[in-house]
Amino acid sequence: MTRVTDERRPETPAEAEGTTELFSALGKMIRLLRERKGWTQKEFGQKVGYGPDQIGAMERGVRVTRPEFLEKADELLDAGGLLKEAIPDVKKAMAKTRTRHPEWYRGYAVLEAEATALHVYSNQLVPGLLQTGDYAGAVFTQWRPLLHELAIEKRVADRIARQRILENGPSPTFSFVLDESVLLRPVGGRDVHAAQLEYLLRLGSLRTVALQVMPMDREEQPSMDGPFNLLTVRRGEQVAYVEIHTYPRLITDVEEVRVLNERYGLLQAHALRPNESLDLIERLRGRL
Repeated sequence: MTRVTDERRPETPAEAEGTTELFSALGKMIRLLRERKGWTQKEFGQKVGYGPDQIGAMERGVRVTRPEFLEKADELLDAGGLLKEAIPDVKKAMAKTRTRHPEWYRGYAVLEAEATALHVYSNQLVPGLLQTGDYAGAVFTQWRPLLHELAIEKRVADRIARQRILENGPSPTFSFVLDESVLLRPVGGRDVHAAQLEYLLRLGSLRTVALQVMPMDREEQPSMDGPFNLLTVRRGEQVAYVEIHTYPRLITDVEEVRVLNERYGLLQAHALRPNESLDLIERLRGRL
């Protein structure tokens, strides 16, 4: 039976270190200065070398505004040194969080913690929200360039802390579609692999989690391009997140999100039903 408690959702790294307000305030100032210039996010992004999605994320305070960006933005927006003045505080905030979520991930981590619905497709690894500590440790240990042991421990701990949102109430809606290849890959070795499959069986039995497997023998596979996440955030807005070799992209364009939403629906339609998926995972576990 699912345990539902009143426990508060886990803090994001920015909340834990008290940096949320800084990036939120900077984002509001950047938006006001940009609008005063009469530029769209796309037009401003072209001038500073960022995409419109990245500009939007910075203006919402969910993406770090790097010092070099503030230098350039201050001049382009005629801020008169207002944005440059914040650079020392930004550097301190970045130093506080350097061993937790990597910078490129922090914006997404904030959205994930606040989402009312989360749908994930993965064809490479078990998604972070479903990983055991040993599995996550094996993933970070294989990271290149190599991470310091302390950084690995911090990231594993933070990843595990994120998983409390799966069982805490009120809980968002969670669904996951995993390619069968994810379940066959023995990340961390036999024992870690076996424990990970057992963990998936436990999480897949939660009433808040729908877990489906896309079998290897399916002739139709609607998303050969790679993994992606769909999140429903405040006011019912849906956004998407993709990441390749630590190059992230938060997608807010309505049409692009619609395409990924359609793909996810097809993935769910072609995948095994949740009960069939758990049966498959149990059989795979029994072979180890």
